[in-house]
Amino acid sequence: MFAHADRKSSYKAPPTIVTDRLVSQEARRAKALEEQKRRRAQKFDSSRQLDAFADLSLRASDDNIDDDIDEEPQLVREGIANYASLAGPSDESALLAVATRVDDGIHQKKKRGKNKRKWAKAKPSKWADRCMYAELLELKEEMTLWDEHATDVGDGLPSDLESGWVAVTPVPTGKRCLAITHQSAAGVIGISPNTTLRSRLLGKMLLPRFPSSLPPLTILDCILDANWKFNGILHVLDVIKWKGQDVADCETPFRLWWRDTRLAELPKFAPPSAGFSFTPTSPEARQPASHPNSYNFPYPTSFVPVPYHTETTLPILLSTIIPMARSTREILVDISTSTPFQFHPSSPTAMTIDTGEDHAASRPTTIPAHVTSDGLLLYVSQASYEEGTSPLSCWIPIKPVIEDQAKATMSETASPLDLFQRFIHRRLSKVQYSHDIHSDSMDV
Repeated sequence: MFAHADRKSSYKAPPTIVTDRLVSQEARRAKALEEQKRRRAQKFDSSRQLDAFADLSLRASDDNIDDDIDEEPQLVREGIANYASLAGPSDESALLAVATRVDDGIHQKKKRGKNKRKWAKAKPSKWADRCMYAELLELKEEMTLWDEHATDVGDGLPSDLESGWVAVTPVPTGKRCLAITHQSAAGVIGISPNTTLRSRLLGKMLLPRFPSSLPPLTILDCILDANWKFNGILHVLDVIKWKGQDVADCETPFRLWWRDTRLAELPKFAPPSAGFSFTPTSPEARQPASHPNSYNFPYPTSFVPVPYHTETTLPILLSTIIPMARSTREILVDISTSTPFQFHPSSPTAMTIDTGEDHAASRPTTIPAHVTSDGLLLYVSQASYEEGTSPLSCWIPIKPVIEDQAKATMSETASPLDLFQRFIHRRLSKVQYSHDIHSDSMDV
């Protein structure tokens, strides 16, 4: 009973609290970063093909060559008796016995195969757990932390927060997923369906294949907006691969710069018409429209990068980054009111699309979309993109992480972002206090 209660209470707790109470998040982060550096160096060395030169040696000296010439070669005389054991059985009875044993083994494998089919599970998707999922930042709220004379050791804030991290905020509310574009032999970018969305944990397809302006062989780490049907926004957190070029091994600032630069270069296409519909084979075609008089996006059309900040000093965190993490972001999106022209592709997993020929009659209308923030993300600057849950990325949500929402409303638990702001303010106050003391001592 008590074990079950402990398991429920630790459902959304940081991994350190559940698995190992002796290892801090700072230590696991340093270990993960060193492991990444080791793998990167090993991959670089393997690309240089140093193993191909490992067996090479320098040429022998002239003295050794003369000695080898003076010696007479030795002849090895052996018969063929040593190779008699390598010959197979000659009589037919031995061959028949071997064939019988092979047939028995085949029948047993068939019986076991029939039984295995009953208990066989579906193979997991190759896109399952491919996102770099952040750990909850372990902020330790204790009574001694509010003392002005207490030390900063053990509060949970990274020691190199001002120099070795990148902040990504405001992180929108939505569903984490991967945006994957496929290599198409024929088709036009923006017209032919080439993009799929895969869920973070199981890698399942969230939407049928839809058209986008992304180049082929591209993988993006995204958040599908909670109101994507009304604003058509897909927020881009990170880039894993772009047009076949793997950028996951690059450091965080370069990946985010590459993301913003490449997304800004994408051509813009007119939004789908107001009468757009999925193919009859799609489950979306059977969903009732909750807002019949409003425009609904059939698929995401806007790839919006989440802002990032490479300067994470304590004053910048308090004055810019934390207030931005609490604010609501306004994004301009285009909607269309044109009549639909549907194109039904041959693929059953693809959706019908609008060719855009009727958009000349009515231009799209631009409206503001308000996106609510869910918190703040911190990435280690020197870290590369890592699949699965990683301590190299930390998550600071706005709301308290409590399983029961009824208890969350009744309790007075401070949110992680509030604790983060208090600890930053306390650390900044101590830095200013020590600076004032040092300046006064210099004046004396």
